[in-house]
Amino acid sequence: MKFSKTLIAASLAFVSADSFSAAFQLSEQNASGLGRAYAGEASIADDASVVARNPALMTLFKDKQLSVAAIGVIPDVSIEGESTNNGIDPSALDDDSIAPSAVVPAIYYTMPYNDKVSIGFGAFSNFGLSTEFNDEYVAGQIAGETEIFTVNLNASVAYKVTEQFSFGIGLNAIYAEAKIIRKFGGHTPANIQAGIDQLTQAGILPEDYSISASADAVNLEGDDVGYGLNIGLMYQLDENSRFGFNYRSETDITFDGEYSNELPEFIGGRKGQSELPGSVDITLPAIAEFSGSHQLDEKTGLHYSVLWTGWSSFESLEAQVTLPTGDKFVAFEKQEQFDDSFRYSVGADYQYNEDLLLRAGVAFDESPVSQTHLSISIPDTDRFWFSFGGNYTIDQNSNVDLGVSIIRGKTQTFTEADDSGSQWGFESKGHAVLLGAQYNYKF
Repeated sequence: MKFSKTLIAASLAFVSADSFSAAFQLSEQNASGLGRAYAGEASIADDASVVARNPALMTLFKDKQLSVAAIGVIPDVSIEGESTNNGIDPSALDDDSIAPSAVVPAIYYTMPYNDKVSIGFGAFSNFGLSTEFNDEYVAGQIAGETEIFTVNLNASVAYKVTEQFSFGIGLNAIYAEAKIIRKFGGHTPANIQAGIDQLTQAGILPEDYSISASADAVNLEGDDVGYGLNIGLMYQLDENSRFGFNYRSETDITFDGEYSNELPEFIGGRKGQSELPGSVDITLPAIAEFSGSHQLDEKTGLHYSVLWTGWSSFESLEAQVTLPTGDKFVAFEKQEQFDDSFRYSVGADYQYNEDLLLRAGVAFDESPVSQTHLSISIPDTDRFWFSFGGNYTIDQNSNVDLGVSIIRGKTQTFTEADDSGSQWGFESKGHAVLLGAQYNYKF
């Protein structure tokens, strides 16, 4: 695997243009919650997907449960150039589609072991990203291609302490895979151009020599596995009201790989030379959620959630490269200064008839990224969710969920600098539509 000196792209790249949750967090662990904007996820026991959001809820199931879900993400993320400091026309920065569509799958299984203990298993994702620019994009050193794929394999057990109170605990193995490519771009920095001019004047390089805009300035393809745990609590106040809490621990991820690029040696590049080993440590943040669910009457339920994410664990990022002598140097370092963030959601469901349950919800998703740390590879912003969906009972053992969310992001204006000293000014807009389907079976 290859390691890029700008591994910020790998670490922050978990910021998901695909997921459309704040920073690099995914909310899409199921389709049943999508229809109510994921309100009440730690207190509702809809199906086996409780493994992901509160394992304590497994004690409410009397039968084995299987749930298979897929969320389609259709993003609309665009940027417009506002300014440059190098004479390039800002319109060259325009790009109306930097985030491709994607599908986020999940699968869960739960079963009661006895009248007090239940166990469950799940495969889902909490983080992900995909942004992609043209190979010759003028600001290629801060753009390029960024893909992050994560899978959380979770095994959980829950114990019913009393008829009102249960707790659960889960062990998580998180597989993370990264692909980060940054291009040289369409602008030659002044210090590099001065070196080229000297070599052309000396006859070492031809007069028309130039560095290809599509040359890799940095390249990373790597993977790693990290481990963590989550705990859940459930309290049944009465037959109509339930509260839930879930906490997911921080998870350390270490990418070990090789530093490489396609830039020529005379400007300090690695083209034609052996690759150097490099490493960077990142921490996936802790997550805590409190939820409440209340059955208002025979047909109507009200649900709400407050979800906290400990983004302040991202204080800085540092990438180290090891020289053949064994000495190490910091190839990249950036102060991130992320802030902890909150997500607020409220939703409702209505039993339309014996077979059909309707859902609706709204949510506000805070961004933890300050104005001074915005990036076109991380076009993050506060977001509003508007959701609706439903559940249809097929027979006594099976049912299906469908959900839709329309997500509207706030327009952001910011300036980003690359290693050459170029300043690029942008206006970014990010919206999305999420379409989810899920099949549930009990036996």
